[in-house]
Order: sequence, then structure tokens, then C-alpha cells
Amino acid sequence: MNDTLKTTLWQQFGAAIDMLGNAITACPDRSWDTDTQFWYRGYHTIFFLDYYLADDAATFLPPAPFTLSEMDPAGVLPERVYSKAELLTYLKFCRQKCYSRITTANDTDRFVNEYRNYSFFEILLYNMRHVQHHTAQLNMLLRQGGADVPEWVSQAGEL
Repeated sequence: MNDTLKTTLWQQFGAAIDMLGNAITACPDRSWDTDTQFWYRGYHTIFFLDYYLADDAATFLPPAPFTLSEMDPAGVLPERVYSKAELLTYLKFCRQKCYSRITTANDTDRFVNEYRNYSFFEILLYNMRHVQHHTAQLNMLLRQGGADVPEWVSQAGEL
């Protein structure tokens, strides 16, 4: 990928990640662990953001304290509710990982698992769409709960 494409991808993917962080930050404590499972939707999104950025899907492990519970085909939730601070720390880690992966990518990089064999460019778009999809859900939950919804982010903020 050329440098212009890498810069553009980062600016937009970084903006999507920033919007996810803003939605998580905006969640009132009273809504964090309710029947809407705001925390879990945020965690799911961050976990797969990390996974789809992996150099090798077969050896992927999230950082502690997170586990591979998201890979359980039975849909089992994590053993505990993760705090807002934990998720924001994980998101910061993934944001840096995303920037590094985009800026060092080459045209032969691929994401391969048992369901997908995507070029790096395609998995980036797939991943960004996934982040945007769940960020929209989180913003809808905020709105329905009477909380303020964060503003639109047009480009990634500083690292």
C-alpha cells in the first residue's frame, strides 16, 4: 500500500476507534452493567478489533486480563464484567496496534482463519465496519437511556 492510502486508512479507522472510545466513556455508571450489556458490547467490539489486527489468527491471545471467551461457540460471556477503565485501556492498546499495522503493512499481508482469507486491506475495511456497527449500537443505547451521545469524529486524534 502506498503512503497516501495508509494515511487515509489510519485517519478513518482511527476516527472509528475514537468514536468507540467516546461512546464507552459517555456511558453512565448506572447503565454499564444492565440488561442491555453495554460493557459486553464494548468488550466484544474491542476483542474483535484486536483479533482482526493479529499477525497470525491461529496464535492470537488478547492481553491480560482478557481471555479467549469470545471464541467460545456457545456464546459464553466472560467470567466477569470488565470495568470501563479496563476496556478503555484495551482500546488504547488496540488503537496503537491498528496504527502500527497500517503503517507497516505490505501488499502481501493477509488475515487467514478457518472462515476468512482476506488481504490486509480487506480485513481492515471489514474490521472498521465491525467497529462502526457496534459503536452505532452503543450510541443508540446511550440515546435510549437518556445520556448524551458523543459528537462525530471526522479524523483520528493524535496517538
